[in-house]
Amino acid sequence: MSGPDEAVRPQPEFRQETEFFWTSGRDGRLRFQACTACRALIHPPQPVCRYCRAHDIQVGEVSGFANLIGFTVNHRFPFPGLPTPFVVAQVAIEEDPRVRLTTNVVDCAPEDLRIGMRMEVVFEQAGEAWLPLFRPCAEQPPAAPLPVDTPVGGHLRTRPAGPRFEDRSVISGAGASRMGRRLMAPPLELTVEACEKAVADAGLTFDDIDGLSSYPGGGAYGGFAEGGVSALESALGIRPVWHNGAGETFGPGGSVIAAMLAVAGGLARHVLCFRTVWEATYGQLVRQGRIRSPGQPGQDGWFKPFGAVSPAMMLAMNAQRHMHRYGTTRETLGRIALNQRANAARHPDAVYRDSLTMDDYLSARPIATPFGLYDCDVPCDASVAVVVSAAECAPDLRRAPVRVEAVGTQIVERPEWDQSTLTHEPQVLGQAAHLWTRTDLRPADVDVALLYDGFTFNCLSWIEALGFCGIGEARDFLDGGKNIAPDGVLPLNPHGGQLSHGRTHGMGLLHEAVLQLRGEADARQVAGARTAVVSSGGLTPSGVLLLRTDV
Repeated sequence: MSGPDEAVRPQPEFRQETEFFWTSGRDGRLRFQACTACRALIHPPQPVCRYCRAHDIQVGEVSGFANLIGFTVNHRFPFPGLPTPFVVAQVAIEEDPRVRLTTNVVDCAPEDLRIGMRMEVVFEQAGEAWLPLFRPCAEQPPAAPLPVDTPVGGHLRTRPAGPRFEDRSVISGAGASRMGRRLMAPPLELTVEACEKAVADAGLTFDDIDGLSSYPGGGAYGGFAEGGVSALESALGIRPVWHNGAGETFGPGGSVIAAMLAVAGGLARHVLCFRTVWEATYGQLVRQGRIRSPGQPGQDGWFKPFGAVSPAMMLAMNAQRHMHRYGTTRETLGRIALNQRANAARHPDAVYRDSLTMDDYLSARPIATPFGLYDCDVPCDASVAVVVSAAECAPDLRRAPVRVEAVGTQIVERPEWDQSTLTHEPQVLGQAAHLWTRTDLRPADVDVALLYDGFTFNCLSWIEALGFCGIGEARDFLDGGKNIAPDGVLPLNPHGGQLSHGRTHGMGLLHEAVLQLRGEADARQVAGARTAVVSSGGLTPSGVLLLRTDV
């Protein structure tokens, strides 16, 4: 039975720069920062205008009207004070549609909501805060079109002249621990297991390793980390001359790109990169009361007050807008889920190997509309490690190395999830475009794609962003699933991806790419694979690597 406090919606965290926003509704008025120089509204609050970089920022009232630009019905994630299911929505402020709010819709049944509806603010008190909620206006004009995303092309950086840092390092080894649901093994034990395999795969010993690199580092990330560089160093005593561990990098695979830079700069010769997740065991221990969840770091101060406690809700609205603008369907996303499940059947370590039909996919329980159960990846316990070595070491390595042709890392889109790209996963379009500025290869040269699929829509976003089909053309490209099958024009996630193999947070994709390029993927081997693209993350700043083999 729920306790009395569980029915009370918690108030948001107040900070000096945000207090005005959360208390604005006390008099029934919505307020934002505004730049006095260019008149832009600024949200979240900042000390400078991102558009003209002027510093004269003032707080002012707005009309309280907005347009509905996305909504999802949450069926999965309970939240105090909001009986499930409930609607999480995003609105674009009428005075400056570049400013969006994550919110809840009130006084309207979910089935009556439509993108483009005119909305008005109403406030609900939560402690000392006044939460801006929205309801449809009594009189509805014709639906407003979705705001247009800023094109990424005009912001791309050109490749500097001179030698490329990618040419100075290679991937010399790869290893993975055992994988499963609720292994009930300490995460560091899995990390050591993967690292031992990666180092041996490279023909090295731990005494050869002079660098360590990890994502997301040693912070309080719940089931998403093993303790970072410090934990592994304490266990193995490597004494690295260079080390790196952080969440603000090029996605989960950012540890590899950082290692490449260290090797190219002469700071290390052999860097061990690792990534460990133990979400399945972690969740079980939390449910048993044996550990407490510290919560997740990030942007949730603007989302959590409205029950938007999972990335699924935020990304679901991007998927909805893609469907609204381009005619994408749930069946389109289903083709990705079915492809990954069919591929996982050929991987002995995959978590989900049973067959999946389109009927199974469409009838699965809803999570956050339009996402159902099989749009979401599968939590697991596992660790993956790779070794990045100096290119001049290649002749002495145990195996022919995998080379990095290019990386894509540039941030072009807004980093805040609800202020960013509307119709694709944020932090995908910029990085994908940047990749192709650093190589003469083109999308048609890619033999196998390992694309981040925390949700089916992540994968769709990367397919379009990387140019394997045009923007908005995924529905036709994925129709029937033949193009992404192992013998298709773009073999996709041949190990089953995170949707079926298991959520290894991007590094599992890199591990599979290495095996594919070395011809060691057994029953799931893509014939003639010599070039692979590997994307890492999204929503948060991400990265993408283009790999090749010379053999």
